Amino acid sequence: MRCFVYGTLTDPDTAGGLLDSFTYDGRATVNGLHRVDGTYPTLLPGGAAMGRILVTPETEAIDRYEGVVSGLYVRVTLPCDDGDTIETYVGDPDRLGVDDEWPGDGPFDDRVRAYLDANDVRVAIDAV
Repeated sequence: MRCFVYGTLTDPDTAGGLLDSFTYDGRATVNGLHRVDGTYPTLLPGGAAMGRILVTPETEAIDRYEGVVSGLYVRVTLPCDDGDTIETYVGDPDRLGVDDEWPGDGPFDDRVRAYLDANDVRVAIDAV
């Protein structure tokens, strides 16, 4: 899995404590989402967020770490300017102590996906 990370997993020591196999494949920027710090960082609509590209075959380990099953974070797929796609994790602001919200009604993951589908949110791979 190729994953845009913007918080704790940008630190090689944290990633190394979680994953047996990973590399960083440069830096990237998500255009259309910005980082907000709560209990843990999350992304919200608008602006831009800078981060790193983490590559690992251990998708399930990251899903567990991010609390996907409990609904703390949702994993989403974003288009990249290189023609490929990349995964990222978006945390539920209500559960992370963040005042802002995702627009729309319904469950958190549905609101995130609806926003991403309706807006041109994409990842720009930074030149090395």
